[in-house]
Amino acid sequence: MSSTEPPGFSVAAAPVPRVSTVRVAEGEKLRSVALPGLTLHVRSRPPARAGLPPALYVHGLGGSSQNWSALMPLLDDCLDSEALDLPGFGDSAPPEDGNYSITGHARVVIRLLEAGGRGPVHLFGNSLGGAVATRVAAVRPDLVRTLTLVSPALPEIRVQRTAVPTALLALPGVASLFARLSKDWTPEQRTQGVMGLCYGDPSMVTPEGFEHAVAEMKRRLELPYFWEAMTRSARGIVDAYTLGGQHNLWRQAERVLVPTLLVYGGRDQLVSYRMARRAAAAFRDSRLLTLPDAGHVAMMEYPETIARAFREMVNDCGRS
Repeated sequence: MSSTEPPGFSVAAAPVPRVSTVRVAEGEKLRSVALPGLTLHVRSRPPARAGLPPALYVHGLGGSSQNWSALMPLLDDCLDSEALDLPGFGDSAPPEDGNYSITGHARVVIRLLEAGGRGPVHLFGNSLGGAVATRVAAVRPDLVRTLTLVSPALPEIRVQRTAVPTALLALPGVASLFARLSKDWTPEQRTQGVMGLCYGDPSMVTPEGFEHAVAEMKRRLELPYFWEAMTRSARGIVDAYTLGGQHNLWRQAERVLVPTLLVYGGRDQLVSYRMARRAAAAFRDSRLLTLPDAGHVAMMEYPETIARAFREMVNDCGRS
C-alpha cells in the first residue's frame, strides 16, 4: 500500500502528557498494545463464552473507541469484541512516523490484527474508520470475515455543504485559525456543536451521555497533539478522495468479497445519504440499511437496529 504522506516524512514522537482518565464503561476493559513505533489503546468486552469469533471496531475522525460502547454489549453473545483508538485519538499516542493517511491508519489496523493473531475478524468502521476498514478488507482479505460500514467516508464528487467546514481542516493553517477563534468556547458549547453535526436528533442524547461527552471533550483539549491529529487525518481523507488507479477507495470497494453491511443515515451532515446506492452497487456482497432519522453516528443513535441487521447478515451467511 502506498502512503499519501510525503516520502521519508518522519517526526519524533512527543511524550504523552498526563491528562484526565479515559472513561471505561461497565463491563469494558482498556489495555495498551505496544508495536514498533506505535502504542495503541484497545477497548474490549469479555464475550459471553469462549470461542466466539473476534470483531474489531474502528472509529471516525475526532472519535475514539468509546464510539462503539453502545453497540458492543449488544453483540456480546455472538462476538469477542475489541475497539481500538487510532493513533493520536482516544488514549493512543501519535504515531512516530506522523502518518495519519488512510493507508497509514489501515496499516495500523493490519499490524494490530497480525500482532494479536485475531484474524479473520468481523470488521466494523464508521466514517474515517469506514474508509480504513474498506482498504483493509481490499488489501488483506485474509484478515476480514465480514464488513460493517456506518457512513463510510468514501469519495464524493459533490460534497454536501454541511461537510465543507470539516474538509477545510485539511488546509494548512485552518485548524490553528479555528483554535484561536474558538478559544473562548466552553467544552459544553463544543460538545453541543459536535452533537449537532453528528446526530440526526441531538435531543436523543441523555443528560448522562452529554455529561460523559463533555468530560471527554475536556480531556481531548488537554492533549497538545489534538489539532494535529485532526488536521492530518482530515488531510488523509481528502488525499484519499483524489487517489486514482488501484488505490482509489471505490476501486478497492469493488475488490471486497466478504459479506458487507452498509448503514447510512438520512440526516447525515457529513456523508451524503445519496451515496448509499452507489456503495451498495460497489460492494459485491452487500446489504443496505438506511435509517431516515439517523445522522453520522448511527451506531450510537440506533445500536439495537444495527446489531439486529448484523445478526441477520451473519445468520444468512451461515445458511448459504
